[in-house]
Amino acid sequence: MSAESGAERPEAQRSQRPFAGNVAFGAGMLLVLATATLGAFAAVALLGRAVDTAPLSGLVPDDGHNALVVGGIAVGGLTGLMLPVILFGMVRGNEDTPRVGPGAAARKVLAVLVFGVWLLVVALLVAQLGWFLPAQATTVVAVFAVGFSWMPLAMVPWERFGLGEVFGKRRGSAASRQAE
Repeated sequence: MSAESGAERPEAQRSQRPFAGNVAFGAGMLLVLATATLGAFAAVALLGRAVDTAPLSGLVPDDGHNALVVGGIAVGGLTGLMLPVILFGMVRGNEDTPRVGPGAAARKVLAVLVFGVWLLVVALLVAQLGWFLPAQATTVVAVFAVGFSWMPLAMVPWERFGLGEVFGKRRGSAASRQAE
């Protein structure tokens, strides 16, 4: 056990972000949260109009309408959240995390859009429960179904399809151990 006081110990080097960096980070976070919120509102408005008018009017029962609203919130929020983050990755980088190239960014955007379509399909399938269940029960099922619909996609070994860099390396996976 050492008898040296706290004043004699060397202090750990702590990286401090300058004030301008804090302001830029705060502005970026506000932009990402704003685009996620506005994306959710826009998707709900577009889906509501599509359900009320011709394209989906016969396909979705009245008691299943809220399931599409839940799906719209998920799709719009996810897209509004991920697109600015991907764009920030194209212009911001350092030696630890290099900039995202145009090809990788396009694959990431495509992955976000494909996942958005997956969420809409799940919401549309849950909306079909409106033929049998009341609106409140359909809404509760939709929240859980849309909320957990990413789980089957998380189980796919994306590295085998050449999409490992799109979804990032998993910690503890064989691909990340081989890279070390």
